[in-house]
Amino acid sequence: MWVVALFDLPTDDADARRAYTIFRKHLLGDGFVMLQYSVYARHCPSEENAGVHSRRVESWLPPDGEVRVFTLTDKQFERIQIFHGRIRRPAEAPPQQITFL
Repeated sequence: MWVVALFDLPTDDADARRAYTIFRKHLLGDGFVMLQYSVYARHCPSEENAGVHSRRVESWLPPDGEVRVFTLTDKQFERIQIFHGRIRRPAEAPPQQITFL
């Protein structure tokens, strides 16, 4: 199961940029990886664990902006189509089935 966080946070002043940076560092520290700008995902071994990480994202919300979180099964994530421009980059490698932290 995958937890995906999409966010649109303001960066128009120093305080907003600081809040954006702190939020992003929380995501990275919790094992999320950047799929695109402002789109981060994390693999979870179960739906229960995905709920834990979704609640963590909620606890890190900055005072302004919008964050959306949703889950995808491994099969749904596998079916994501990636389109590239002229310069192609390899897609992310899927995680191993079992992860130990």
